[in-house]
Amino acid sequence: MAYSKGEVPVGAVVVCNNQIIARAHNLTESLNDPTAHAEMQAITAATSYLGGKYLDQCALYVTLEPCAMCAGALFWSQLGTLVYGTNDPKRGYTLISESMLHPKTKVMKGVLKDSSAELLKLFFSEKRE
Repeated sequence: MAYSKGEVPVGAVVVCNNQIIARAHNLTESLNDPTAHAEMQAITAATSYLGGKYLDQCALYVTLEPCAMCAGALFWSQLGTLVYGTNDPKRGYTLISESMLHPKTKVMKGVLKDSSAELLKLFFSEKRE
């Protein structure tokens, strides 16, 4: 959805008790808001759905490694599990520190890595044309 709107194609889904409770994608261009990353939108939707600020029983699936801002928000939400596709070698949170997430957050990297990376490469190559 983000791609079709001219947004950097990053999508996020929050799952709790085997149920999708939030879906989101980047909206930074649409909302003129640099904080409107897919992860931030997903956190807001998931905590609203749950009626509380903690996501310790949830998993966030996202196509791109979260940035430091999003990792900080995931820390404060005490996310249970983070699953992401491709690394972000320019802005990913692991550039600063892998310990930016809550100590109890489990991390799985590289899920659908190639398809996530290809979509991002295609998007940015089209932007450069």
